[in-house]
Amino acid sequence: MIILERIFPNKAVISIDGAERTIAPTLMDAAVKEGDVLTLRDGIYVRDDAATAARRQKIINLQNSLWDE
Repeated sequence: MIILERIFPNKAVISIDGAERTIAPTLMDAAVKEGDVLTLRDGIYVRDDAATAARRQKIINLQNSLWDE
């Protein structure tokens, strides 16, 4: 799984199966945001909408479980 960790003006940090890698922002679609799950399509990292939604829901469920008792 590829996750966009951080975006800076001249670089972006992605995590590929837990290993961080720095890439040029020009290699990403303009619509991607930090925390998105990405897929590589035609040499450009684009948002995987279904995987991003599933990941966000998993995080929300985990957060909610901390307060549910």
